[in-house]
Amino acid sequence: MKTDQIGKPTNRVDGRLKVTGEAKYAGEFNVPNLAYGVVVNSAIAKGKIKKIDTSKALELNGVLEVFTHENRPGYVWFDKNYKDMDAPPGSPFRPLYDNEVKFSMQPIALAVAETFELARYAASLVQVEYEAAPHDTDFEANIERAYVPEEYNSGEPPEPWGKPDEALANAAVKLEGAYTHSSQHHNPMEMHASTVVWEEDSKLTVYDKIQGVMNTHQYIIHAFSMQPEEVHVISPFVGGAFGSGLRPQYQLFLAVLAARELKRSVRITLTRQQMFSFGHRPKTAQRFSLGASKDGKLEALKQDVFAETSRFEDYSEDVVIWPGVLYNVKNAKLTHKLVGLDVYTPLDMRAPGGTTGIFALECAMDELAFKLGMDPIEFRLKNYSEKDQNEDKPFSSKELRECYRQGAEKFGWEKRNPEPRSMREGHNLIGWGMAHGAWEANQAEASAKAVLEPDGKLTVSSATADIGTGTYTVMTQIAAETLGLPLEDVIFKLGDSSLPDAPLEGGSKTVSTVGTAVKSVCNKVREKLFELAQQVADSPLTHAKFVDITFEDGQIRLKNDPFKAVSIAAALNQNQGKAIEEEVSSKPADGQSDYARYAHSATFVEVKVDEDLGTVKVTRVVSAIAGGRIINPKTARSQILGGVVWGIGVALEEDTVMDNNLGRFMNHDLDKYHIPVNADVHDVEVIFVEEHDSIVNPLGAKGLGEIGIVSVAPAIANAVFHATGKRVRELPITLDKLL
Repeated sequence: MKTDQIGKPTNRVDGRLKVTGEAKYAGEFNVPNLAYGVVVNSAIAKGKIKKIDTSKALELNGVLEVFTHENRPGYVWFDKNYKDMDAPPGSPFRPLYDNEVKFSMQPIALAVAETFELARYAASLVQVEYEAAPHDTDFEANIERAYVPEEYNSGEPPEPWGKPDEALANAAVKLEGAYTHSSQHHNPMEMHASTVVWEEDSKLTVYDKIQGVMNTHQYIIHAFSMQPEEVHVISPFVGGAFGSGLRPQYQLFLAVLAARELKRSVRITLTRQQMFSFGHRPKTAQRFSLGASKDGKLEALKQDVFAETSRFEDYSEDVVIWPGVLYNVKNAKLTHKLVGLDVYTPLDMRAPGGTTGIFALECAMDELAFKLGMDPIEFRLKNYSEKDQNEDKPFSSKELRECYRQGAEKFGWEKRNPEPRSMREGHNLIGWGMAHGAWEANQAEASAKAVLEPDGKLTVSSATADIGTGTYTVMTQIAAETLGLPLEDVIFKLGDSSLPDAPLEGGSKTVSTVGTAVKSVCNKVREKLFELAQQVADSPLTHAKFVDITFEDGQIRLKNDPFKAVSIAAALNQNQGKAIEEEVSSKPADGQSDYARYAHSATFVEVKVDEDLGTVKVTRVVSAIAGGRIINPKTARSQILGGVVWGIGVALEEDTVMDNNLGRFMNHDLDKYHIPVNADVHDVEVIFVEEHDSIVNPLGAKGLGEIGIVSVAPAIANAVFHATGKRVRELPITLDKLL
């Protein structure tokens, strides 16, 4: 019975629960006397509510209440200064605060009834009279009025280095280009929902769709002036989030408000259309100016970014950090400005800033390489960065060169004819493109608890989340291997605010952060077990030191003589029938911040473009990833596959269309907001390049959620150019832009 778990392709420990329907999500917890709420959204983008008439709704038998700004409870604490754990600078939106309308589809009322159907009908009867004010949602028209925020939540440009203007003027080869993409929406399978259970002692048990229960917990106790012990938040499963669940959304606030006022349990589940009323990847425009020597050495780079935000919060992303991370450039200047519009605040969406910034950067570099007559890989190797120029720090590890080599070899890159329109198959033009990318490998502070029962069963817990990434599984693997236990003897618990504190699951840092805490707490249990093993009669470990032993196959063994061992069961027998219980908090090690910590990728893509119709099909993708130690190759591969699929959507399909006359996103459903389906996804191969990193965290693991997407869209765009000879700088690349 070998108990090596880390690095082993392992099925999801929660997989059976999900495929059998036993896994319950926020909108699926049924309790007695449950009422249902349906949100009424504004029909205008800006102005005031002159009159709101709820009388027809309230006449219906079974309608409990219709909440508006006029009758919201006075005890609710609306502190403009309180921010949730993921809030950008500014004043967060507060539902039903007053009669002001700040954006289209703003929640302006909540109908609560005995059944969902009745609540929905009641909501349709609420009549609203508006005093509309001129709104402005036109991004392009407002770019010249863009501003530098007083504070960036991320994406603050580094100080310029060198003499970029002078170097650009003197460069032998120059390139200028503008790159844009429209707003994009997360569209997870599970809509946002909150089930708030009213307890007899006025306490609340809240089931919420959230990427971190502690954020919901803190939000409720501050917004409603409640004590921490009065609120219990549970979120065991999340049906996709991709950043949309980082912040508590308005259905949570309204459900808590209704439950407290009506003194009964309330559930609110948003519709797919309402999912477009909060948060999105911001529309962004980027201007690049590049200069290089004739032999391909990058001499100068200027990047100017303009991104949308709301009127009430300054949201920004890491769009401008990538040139200094991915390239060695002597002279650079990077700027990042915001365009305030009458929309809801944008929100982190898978690889925020990276998906946007690396797309434009890698397309611009491909254009420059073509202008220089250089192979795209040769150009990147010529300008390979050995340090993060933004912060003048060496990388903790970087195997990007090996990503190039292995990816190119698997793809067959050496067979590429560099001339555009030179490769074809019947009426299809064949294009081969590549791009590389990076994503931060951060670690935060987290806590974990471990309880080893007398029967040898281990339970480890932390208030983290599993948004479909495999957190349950990898944490179980880490705990099992650390203590030498079989996987079936370990249970990992998450998604509960009563568990040890953990940060939001986002930014590809959960394995690094919570995994380190899990390993640390299991190491504490190891120490206790070792002490007990030394007390066993005739123990071969009596005179051993802790560094001399290892935990394998349910035994505590001497490293230099594995036949000398004490079973974990025998050691537990020395604990007088009591469990071993430990809790720890872990944080980044001293000196870690002296290094730039990133995962890297190289993506190779083949496209086929119908010469007559302009349709694009992505037929082959090879994604080579340097992500440190891979804890579970099976779930890790799934993460990269998901990133590739999404990258296809970013490049070719995703486009939330704003009608500036109405100030509203118009294609707010999955019929008209296009995402990849099975027919869009063909041959995808994932390569994990071996990478050892002793600095990034004790596990040596880097996050994989974001690195899989960042270089996909530019690789596709570059392949489309190679196929057609036409450079499309605006995403998505639709057939009308190619015809």
